[in-house]
Amino acid sequence: MTLRFLTSGESHGRGLLAVVEGLPAGLKVTENDLEQALSRRRRGYGRGERMRIEKDRLEIWGGLRGGLTTGAPLGLSIENAERKEWRPVLDPFDCDPGASEAKSIFCPRPGHADLPGAVKYGHRDMRNVLERASARATVAWTAAGTVARLLLGELGVEIRGSVVSIGGVKAAPPESETEWAAAMDSDLGCPRESDEERFTAEIRKAIKERETLGGVFLLSVTGLPPGVGSFVEWDRRLDGRLAGALMAIPGIKGVETGEGFRLAELPGSAAHDGIFPDGKGGIKRVSNHAGGLEGGMTNGEELIIRAAMKPIPTLRKPLPSVNLSDGKALSAHKERGDACAVPAACVVGEAMVSWVIAAAIKEQFGGDRIDELKERFETYRARGRSVCHGTD
Repeated sequence: MTLRFLTSGESHGRGLLAVVEGLPAGLKVTENDLEQALSRRRRGYGRGERMRIEKDRLEIWGGLRGGLTTGAPLGLSIENAERKEWRPVLDPFDCDPGASEAKSIFCPRPGHADLPGAVKYGHRDMRNVLERASARATVAWTAAGTVARLLLGELGVEIRGSVVSIGGVKAAPPESETEWAAAMDSDLGCPRESDEERFTAEIRKAIKERETLGGVFLLSVTGLPPGVGSFVEWDRRLDGRLAGALMAIPGIKGVETGEGFRLAELPGSAAHDGIFPDGKGGIKRVSNHAGGLEGGMTNGEELIIRAAMKPIPTLRKPLPSVNLSDGKALSAHKERGDACAVPAACVVGEAMVSWVIAAAIKEQFGGDRIDELKERFETYRARGRSVCHGTD
């Protein structure tokens, strides 16, 4: 069975739900693993008031017993802190007309799903669009992706993330295990304290100017053997699946693997990674321009992926818009939001990349129990090591 998950819920409703199907039985999942991931998603200087309110209390509904997956669908929910205050507005059966009207949205926000969503579904009040299109939904994605990350950990695969730019301020990626550890612990995803100070100053300036900021985060995946993914069909190529999952995160407008767009400027002799004997009967690479992906598959090198996030379009000085109820020019709707959410998006990115890779591995190797999956994966890994020796 392949891995998949579905979610339900609204930004200000009762909470978010996720059902994760296809997990092998026997995978260890602790409450701390999930809570730590959700806590990291709330991190970052420049987050809005809501992140000081939300505690993301998580409840498991099934599929986990005694800290081990059972093989049944894993059901989980994360409650919204302000669900009671919003009930008169969003109650499934009995909305209060006055409360609903007060929270209605008639002036779409440029850069959001408001306008196209209203046209698509015929909503007069774009509150129906905002509630589901909100990045609040990524709390459920993060929970599902964290379980996938635990599965990958059992296979010796590690996913890490670091913020490499906010606004016009850039930082070098982590260059050592110490710096990676610092980036994973940092509120802003920074490997160095000096970078965190510069990012903080940039965000502070944006807050003062009532602006928002985007940025770029980098994801690293290690421990993958060559051949995860496929070249036989377009929708099985791992690079395409990874890019699609990252582009699904609200605000992400660009994804590149390895050197990405820079490769378009180089001659072929400088853009590709030569293959050399390592002197021990195996092979080695001395560069990683491809970022660990060739032909839609992993090639055994470190996976390197960058994702670019645009500035959040919910502005404290709104852009021009039109009131769709009467056609008059007005400023766009104002909603509580963040000045910068790049560090949080990085955490969501880690979760989504974990999900895609875990799903690809599960499709390729199967296994209803975690020990079956581990045995098959290790057998394949060992076979890959023997290729250069001419054995099978």
